[in-house]
Amino acid sequence: MSNRGKEANLIGFKILLDSEGIVVTEMSGVPLPELGKLLRPEEMEIIRNIVNFTKPKLEKLHGEIEAELSALNHVSTETTKD
Repeated sequence: MSNRGKEANLIGFKILLDSEGIVVTEMSGVPLPELGKLLRPEEMEIIRNIVNFTKPKLEKLHGEIEAELSALNHVSTETTKD
């Protein structure tokens, strides 16, 4: 939950540029057991369904982007060796 307890990052996905200029992806979210401590059972059922529907799609996207970034970084490294 946020510092005010009004929001929680159920599941998130970011594409970031780090301080060295490298693009990376990041997945985040609150573990479901933690949410279970804060929500009523009927609310948890809805949240669990949302996360179970969304997480595999984001994990696939995350993997595809990471593979592409890895390939681009490899090509970039290879071309700078000359």
